[in-house]
Amino acid sequence: MKVSYHGHSVVKIETNGTNIFIDPFITGNETTDLKADDTKADVILLTHGHNDHVGDTVEMAKRNDALVVAPFELATYLGFQGVNAHPMHIGGKHEFAFGRVELTQAFHGSAYTEEENQRIVYTGMPAGIVFTAEGKTIYHAGDTGLFSDLKLIGEKHNIDLAFLPIGDNFTMGPEDAALAAEWVKADKVVPIHFNTFPVIEQDPQAFVDSLKNTEGIAMKAGDELEL
Repeated sequence: MKVSYHGHSVVKIETNGTNIFIDPFITGNETTDLKADDTKADVILLTHGHNDHVGDTVEMAKRNDALVVAPFELATYLGFQGVNAHPMHIGGKHEFAFGRVELTQAFHGSAYTEEENQRIVYTGMPAGIVFTAEGKTIYHAGDTGLFSDLKLIGEKHNIDLAFLPIGDNFTMGPEDAALAAEWVKADKVVPIHFNTFPVIEQDPQAFVDSLKNTEGIAMKAGDELEL
């Protein structure tokens, strides 16, 4: 299994010939190395409905005939736009041909802003994602503050790789994210959701250096690792 990071919260997983993207915010994301028009996706997993996470989902899904997996309200909203969407919700898991997806709690908001209509569309509860395939487990926390049930996620799952937000202001900052890393007990931790906007500027290497009892990796956009 190959896992790559592409700026902000964008993660790509390649497993069994399937290209999976989590939160593909590409257009307008100055930290990414990707171009939406030539990005191949078979599956898109979404943590919540904010524009900087839904990103290019609709265009990518339609162009690639990709399956989108998202919390129920967000999946329904995307379905209205002609996207093939599979709805899930927190605590639920589903075994797909490409792997198992489970949605966990995340403490945040979830709404899509239609700027042209000056309207905010409620898209349900935000979530984290636990993805398992080829005997490996990846946890993508989405956008979240620190909460004690992160310990439960770590107890329930043997997590090989965790992606945790460190940007502060909208999510956990580095100090809380370091505590979250202890609680989820992942073998490897990668910081996400930082330096995309001035208000979430952080030093990912300083965060990685602060971690205890886990290997931190400050991945740059385009960096890849194998599990």
